[in-house]
Amino acid sequence: MKHYLFHLAFVWYPYVCFTVFLLGSLIRFDRDPYTWRASSSQMLRKRQLTWGSNLFHVGILFLLMGHTVGLLTPTSLYTLVVTVEQKQMIAVAAGGIAGAMCFVGLTMLLHRRLFDARILRTSSAMDIAILAVLWVQLTLGLITLPFSIGHSDGSVMLILSHWAQGIVTLHPVDVATLEGLAWPYLAHLVLGMTLFFVFPFSRLVHIWSAPVWYLGRRGYQVVRRRRPLPAE
Repeated sequence: MKHYLFHLAFVWYPYVCFTVFLLGSLIRFDRDPYTWRASSSQMLRKRQLTWGSNLFHVGILFLLMGHTVGLLTPTSLYTLVVTVEQKQMIAVAAGGIAGAMCFVGLTMLLHRRLFDARILRTSSAMDIAILAVLWVQLTLGLITLPFSIGHSDGSVMLILSHWAQGIVTLHPVDVATLEGLAWPYLAHLVLGMTLFFVFPFSRLVHIWSAPVWYLGRRGYQVVRRRRPLPAE
């Protein structure tokens, strides 16, 4: 029974989440384009929003980039530069700093949304739920750090990276290799995949609209000053 549940959670569930993530985002953009926004409440508790949002977004961007590179880079490639053990320590140090930054920022955002009556009144159930799920996910990620330090040989990191690369290349690994992992790793993986599942139904879709193109645009922005009409 345990092997069956692991197979369901770590072989089939990733593909379900990824399919919903892509198709759901496309369908929402096509059918409900006016809901494609982050629903900002920046006029309320602006200082707390500024600190919380900046800490959260900087931290989460580093975490996303670190997880993507760390999990999907083949071992034979990065070992040309660093050893497995060195990569493990780099991941723990960088992930710990970015995770702590993101955790503080997200805690400020969640506190602001839950304990300001005006913001709470204009928040949907999904707004609150997605912040809560992200908070739990970050907490689980931070809990894995002591476990990772205890496995300084990088063995757990190799198991996780081989699992992720197997999913991406459509050659899933034997889930028996995951059955010996500590519960925080497993919960972190499942909840992380669940975030992809709920992505199209939440405000997270605004990530697709990040103005990355702005960095490479040509020309300057034209600003015209309003001048009073000449008196007749």
